[in-house]
Amino acid sequence: MLSPGLVDLQVNGFAGVDFNDAAVTVAALDRALEAMLATGVTCCLPTVITAPEPVLRARLEALDAAVAGSRLGPLMCPGFHLEGPFLNPAEGYAGCHPPEAMGTPDPALPARLEAGLSRPILLLTLAPERPNALACIRAARAEARLVAIGHSAADFAEVAAAAEAGATLSTHLGNGLPQSLPKLANPIFAQLAEDQLCAGFIADGIHLPPAALRVMLRAKGQGRAFLVTDATSAAAAPPGRYPFAGMVVERGADGTVRQDGGRTLAGSSLCLDAALRNLVAWGAATPHETLRLAGEIPAALLAPVLAARGITLAPSEAKWSPSLRLRRIRLGSAERRFPDPSDHEPEISQDA
Repeated sequence: MLSPGLVDLQVNGFAGVDFNDAAVTVAALDRALEAMLATGVTCCLPTVITAPEPVLRARLEALDAAVAGSRLGPLMCPGFHLEGPFLNPAEGYAGCHPPEAMGTPDPALPARLEAGLSRPILLLTLAPERPNALACIRAARAEARLVAIGHSAADFAEVAAAAEAGATLSTHLGNGLPQSLPKLANPIFAQLAEDQLCAGFIADGIHLPPAALRVMLRAKGQGRAFLVTDATSAAAAPPGRYPFAGMVVERGADGTVRQDGGRTLAGSSLCLDAALRNLVAWGAATPHETLRLAGEIPAALLAPVLAARGITLAPSEAKWSPSLRLRRIRLGSAERRFPDPSDHEPEISQDA
């Protein structure tokens, strides 16, 4: 089975490497991207989460330098995802983001942070119920950025207004929310009902119960859903403690990632190829449908902002076994082969 490479629009780190570390190195980034390539991902948006503006700038500058200096970064990372700081700081909505760093939406912030970077901020996640959020959405769209709703208490009217202003995505729908919500008039139903939004889902069986995810995929319908990992440095890594945006998170044996000593989920340990297999195992999608959800659909969402900025992705192709195990991945002139799961090392040709 052949497909284009997979696209992950929300990844905070991978294989022990924290993309929110202001000291991230070229070597560390390449190690993380090589591990992501082995899961079928050929394009990703490294994601930086809520922090004060000087900290965000330092993180983005370090990440941008690592991408520019690495072997795989220029091929795999066309830009960045800024998740926050314009989120809802209330308990339950903030998740692992620091509420004290959340401010009133400032339409000029993304451009200020992007100044001097070699790659743009392509995706901004915010809560549209915050003051001035609609102006922020309109400014972001005028600057060729995608806008997503996330960590938000927005009701039906606020979601509709955000969509009219230019928001087109939902970030990890069903998460970044309190455990108790109104039965029907809640941000999940509001975003499921808004046909102008394409929803991202974390298919790890932890963030969403599999049966609930099946229902949410049906509600969004064909072409209005995609898969993300929200992966942290604990992804593609054994159970243990890992750095994430100035925090320490712990990956449990069951794959959960939580703030050290806390109950709050803090991203995931999910790999995107595992998400494919999960959906098929849960009867939520066919193999071909899952490959669209993790490849063709997020690529199509990115395409307009990439085109507006003159960014072209390298051609890619992935070959999958019938059970959705990666056998070969090609990205530009780089190719990796994984002919049999019993092999200890992949065959490598033409280093990126």
